[in-house]
Amino acid sequence: MRNWERALSVLEALRERGQAAEHGWTLDTELLLPHQQQVNALENQGLVELAGREDRAGLSALEGRPVRWAARLTPYGHDTLAYGCSRPRAEPSPGEAASDRQLVELIPSQMAALRVFVGLADQLRVPPADGLAEQVRAASCDHGIKRWRLHLTPKQMESVAYGLWLHRMTGSAAEANRFGREYGVVHSPARASDNPSAAGGAARGGTGDSGRG
Repeated sequence: MRNWERALSVLEALRERGQAAEHGWTLDTELLLPHQQQVNALENQGLVELAGREDRAGLSALEGRPVRWAARLTPYGHDTLAYGCSRPRAEPSPGEAASDRQLVELIPSQMAALRVFVGLADQLRVPPADGLAEQVRAASCDHGIKRWRLHLTPKQMESVAYGLWLHRMTGSAAEANRFGREYGVVHSPARASDNPSAAGGAARGGTGDSGRG
């Protein structure tokens, strides 16, 4: 489990226990010590509030025993949990093996063009390939090399080529040219004319484009 997934599971536990309790706190008897330590780490990030002396005294009176530790979500913790639970996951579709996917690294201008493409899905006659929008939303950025990383199927690769071709036709050719050079996939209108639903009709093995970006 990745760190952010572990953090979300802890936040979820705090939310569930806090909602079940009238006072809204998760108490020391409800979480194991390792989980309490994880909560303490989240407190440093502003996602969790730990009960102070007065709150612990009030909780002790309610519980009829000493309460030495209690925690609850801050508004930032609530929002982080809500956002994290709704975040798209870049998982393979049912029946689609992970081995069918290729790691693709896009520079910021390519990613910006791709976001425009998937954002226009409802207006396009040749819409983005299935799952591409989810991949774009779930993409992670390697800030060290300034590249956005996606794991794409062959159809999604062709769809990216089509989106970058649209970008080329209305502005800059650099993004499509670079994608063709690095991944050997370019959109070819001639090839696509017989099957426009292919969302790219891409040719592999060369850019088919002498222009340089």
